[in-house]
Amino acid sequence: MASSSSSNIFQWDFTLLNHASFHSYSRGLFLLLIFFTILFFVIILSLYARWLCSHRLRRRVSAAAAGVSSSGLDRDSIDSLPIIILQTNSNGKGNKNKCNYIEESECSICLGVFEEIEKLKVLPECNHAYHSECVDKWLSSQSSCPLCRASLSPVIAPSNHA
Repeated sequence: MASSSSSNIFQWDFTLLNHASFHSYSRGLFLLLIFFTILFFVIILSLYARWLCSHRLRRRVSAAAAGVSSSGLDRDSIDSLPIIILQTNSNGKGNKNKCNYIEESECSICLGVFEEIEKLKVLPECNHAYHSECVDKWLSSQSSCPLCRASLSPVIAPSNHA
């Protein structure tokens, strides 16, 4: 009897196999395969879109670096701006007032206070004053006043008579 019970353990009973559950399992596997295929294509499509956007951005940056489009002023225009030397005037009471047409007491680019006998550049459109070095750096990349954004492109024309 012991030998017959041990032989029953390794025997398969194929009559108990339910074909209906096998069919639903294969349907679930098929739906899972479709889901992962769609997910794969969405990921590939998003990676391609990201690559395409970065490729276009790189082309724009390289075109700007090649000098196709620059928003700053050229060196001659920047050098044609008037340079003044800041001097203070003493009135009778001993108060010192800045120049008559300069209202600022500090450079709005570097936030440094204007000192006596200092070179300043005054922008012709708006009369805002800045340290000469500060505004030169600014105008090499921007063509407007740093404070009020007044455009300097039509005002400044390089001198062609030399």
